[in-house]
Amino acid sequence: MVSFFVCLAILLGGYFVYGKIVEKNFGPDERETPAVTQADGSDYVVMPVWRVFLIQLLNIAGLGPIFGALAGALWGPVVFLWITFGTIFAGAVHDYLSGMMSMRHKGATIGELVGIYLGPVMKQIMRVFSVILLVLVGVSFSTGPAALLAMLTPATLNKTFWLVVILLYYFLATFVPIDKIIGKIYPIFGLSLIFMALGVAGGILFEGYTIPEITLTSLHPKNTPIWPMMFVSVACGAISGFHATQSPIMARCMKSEKDGRKIFYGAMVAEGVIALIWAAAGVAFYGTTGGLQKAIVELGGQGPVVYDITSKLLGPVGAVIAMIGVIACPISSGDTAFRSARLVISDWFQVDQKDWKKRLGLTIPVLGIGAILTQMDVQMIWRYFSWSNQTLAMMALWAGAAYLYKNQKNAWMAAIPATFMSAVSVTYILMAPEGFKLSTSIAYPVGLVFALGCFGLFLKSTYLSKNNKSKAVA
Repeated sequence: MVSFFVCLAILLGGYFVYGKIVEKNFGPDERETPAVTQADGSDYVVMPVWRVFLIQLLNIAGLGPIFGALAGALWGPVVFLWITFGTIFAGAVHDYLSGMMSMRHKGATIGELVGIYLGPVMKQIMRVFSVILLVLVGVSFSTGPAALLAMLTPATLNKTFWLVVILLYYFLATFVPIDKIIGKIYPIFGLSLIFMALGVAGGILFEGYTIPEITLTSLHPKNTPIWPMMFVSVACGAISGFHATQSPIMARCMKSEKDGRKIFYGAMVAEGVIALIWAAAGVAFYGTTGGLQKAIVELGGQGPVVYDITSKLLGPVGAVIAMIGVIACPISSGDTAFRSARLVISDWFQVDQKDWKKRLGLTIPVLGIGAILTQMDVQMIWRYFSWSNQTLAMMALWAGAAYLYKNQKNAWMAAIPATFMSAVSVTYILMAPEGFKLSTSIAYPVGLVFALGCFGLFLKSTYLSKNNKSKAVA
């Protein structure tokens, strides 16, 4: 249990120490933000800091820090280390830079930012990549909650009925001004996510459960290697490329750049805390990683496991909170995914979203495609989400490193985690069942070479080229 509290202390301290270093390095100032200069009453709307923080938390979190943490707990308490240090040095840096860079570029979406700093080819790749990823997120977070609601309601209210209801809600949340629906209900569910985590933490600590100490060996029931599988399974609780699509939404709603650390870095640390709590619950509640694996299989997934843990720890109140969580949280990820897809496309084709007719003209096809995909089996495609999510994080970090270098800042705080995530992404796709299924003897060295190659290319195009130019001038 000592390991858990040490990691929790480091995680919270990271916000005040390393978060401050990251903020100072970036250098937020008093310039007018896009929410003021680009105000349109739809996407560029100034909102209070506390509201923006809670919306950002729910935007980036949803069920990610719960399901991902439970998946990571299958490796044992070693997952605490990835959640803690991944959040401080990678995830929070990633989210902060994504949001702040967007603010510096009129609220631009991640594809446009990558294009500015990594070139036009990467811009086109990221545009397509992010739209596909966002639509898949929206689709996946439509069918799951619809099926669960159908189980909890009379037979006449079947899955199709609830799917239509959810898609209609998604349409409204994607189309109407951000402060009308998302701005009002997200803070409520953001607080619910926090209260659920705190309740679970209290139950584990005060009802006699033992949180085991960290060991560096894999305790996975299937002997799945820690590297790189754990680093992909736990995404939202440590670092997630999906966040790079969400931070620009809030970058369009902030009145001051100096609130960036609270909102972007702070929300990621809060998500890390939630993930740490759920990882601890995963390794403690069922006694062993084998017990957790058995529960996931027998109960039918991580959703029922969440319900099982909360209802037994917190009683009827916990059951209600759990149901709110496993239904509302994925829906909250789905609606902002579709909204982000609309914003990416509007940036791509330069469609003014202040005009409600033009906004409607993008909302209808985005939701229409999503509705069609809900009728198809997207499970095979979705299996690639984990990899594509971390690949997106890798590219966002490299863009952040290029931004920092170009603006004569310390680029290493982005380049080092970008190199790490490059190794994670390539090694995973080479080894994964949905990838090339290669052995570790091939995947490990190839992933390392790729990461070092990316790092070398960054050095060559930045610091080394600068030194060469200096020598030429001399």
